[in-house]
Amino acid sequence: MQMENFAPIMFAGLVVIMLIGFPVAFSLAALGLFSGFFAIEMGWFPAGFMANLPLNVFGILSNETLLAIPFFTLMGAILEKCGLAEDMLDSMGQLFGPVRGGLGYSVIIVGFILGAITGTVAGQVIAMAMISLPIMMRYGYNMRYSTGVLAAAGTITQLVPPSLVLIVMADQLGTDVGQMYKGAWGPSILQVVIFAVYTFLLSRFRPDYVPGLPASSRTLDGWALWGKCLRGIIPSAILIFAVLGSMGGLPFMDHAIATPTEAGAMGVVGSLILAAIHRRLSWALLRDAMEGTMRLTAMVIFILIGSRVFSLVFQGVDGAKWVEHLLSNLPGGQLGFLIAVNVFVFFLAFFLDFFEIAFIILPLLGPVAAKLGIDMVWFGVLLCVNMQTSFMHPPFGFALFYLRGIADTLFKNGALPKKVESRDIYLGAIPWVGMQLLLVAIVIAFPQTVTVFLDKAVVVDVDKVQLEMPVDSESPLPENEIDMDNPFGNQPASADDGKAKP
Repeated sequence: MQMENFAPIMFAGLVVIMLIGFPVAFSLAALGLFSGFFAIEMGWFPAGFMANLPLNVFGILSNETLLAIPFFTLMGAILEKCGLAEDMLDSMGQLFGPVRGGLGYSVIIVGFILGAITGTVAGQVIAMAMISLPIMMRYGYNMRYSTGVLAAAGTITQLVPPSLVLIVMADQLGTDVGQMYKGAWGPSILQVVIFAVYTFLLSRFRPDYVPGLPASSRTLDGWALWGKCLRGIIPSAILIFAVLGSMGGLPFMDHAIATPTEAGAMGVVGSLILAAIHRRLSWALLRDAMEGTMRLTAMVIFILIGSRVFSLVFQGVDGAKWVEHLLSNLPGGQLGFLIAVNVFVFFLAFFLDFFEIAFIILPLLGPVAAKLGIDMVWFGVLLCVNMQTSFMHPPFGFALFYLRGIADTLFKNGALPKKVESRDIYLGAIPWVGMQLLLVAIVIAFPQTVTVFLDKAVVVDVDKVQLEMPVDSESPLPENEIDMDNPFGNQPASADDGKAKP
């Protein structure tokens, strides 16, 4: 066997072990080690090549950018349990409820706000479903719309800064996290607008799907209602500004005063303050939040170590050259590459988590995209938009699993008047997956949706650069400098030059 034929075999083996269903981190590490020993036996690279593996692992553990993941995860876990989602949904639901589709609007808006301060899909979907699903069913909302909007609003958190996906994207593509956050604001806002427009059109053409709530359903009105809304929005906005603004992750902010890790630590402090304001801060809450953070962080690190083992051997057998040759020769240039990559990632998201896609696939795609002249920040945000769908894919989307579980719990507790069928959850998700794919097409067609908020590159015209050196005619030149008017150091000519000396 030739070495150039082994890279596609490794990639095919990667697909097979991922379909088996064994934990990806250990499968990747096992495949990488087996392939490495086989390559050494075949003489494709020396045994000392595998000595780079411990250095790679230590490099992962010393990566300061990835250290931001546990901080942002802990921040989201605290906010998830402090009752902020319940308070915001209750106040927004009463504010927009009498309007056709009002509960849908409130779920979309609250999902966007929570996404900007929590960053966790599971807690967001569960919290919103517990509050909004019984109300939607009680007042006659279409079942498929209700389940679809709850799942889709929960997945917005994967795109809205400070998304954990964007941190991983920035690390894998070698870009700045703050720039990645700035680029994601445009598609995030556009996604909310698309969801709201769909709800508006549904309220006009199928008003029975999204009826307005009777005024009698309100428990608050006037300034009391507005005050409750603002009590949830204003502290959240301050936390968003403090965390993202400090690291330069907000539009029109050119400077950062904190690293992503420091901003995450500041976010944890802010989440503790918000939990105390809502009178939910307790040792039990902190223990649960830290346990959840520990599990997620350990999962991420093990996936990253496994993917590094695989990628080291894959690079050793010239796998990067094989992928580059395969993708750079696609018809259509940049557009053909982007279409092929997005179709590939979309179908891969049926089976893989977004962390697994980012750690395994992104290192293979990034160098090819850079060679084709594609901006890395734009490319990372585009793939993040695409990977939203990994939570909404019927029947494998995790958001649908969360919704299925909480719907069954609510029905058993008597909060729902009837059982939510799996068919309604899966069919209800399809229009929202279509809207997420529409956003992918918009970002490809109009890159300005991402680049409009990015820092403008400083362009220097080398033809206009002037170097000016101050010259003091009275001071003698240093010994190591040359007088350009008398480069050879000759004495100046005098009137006696050329005459014989006595």
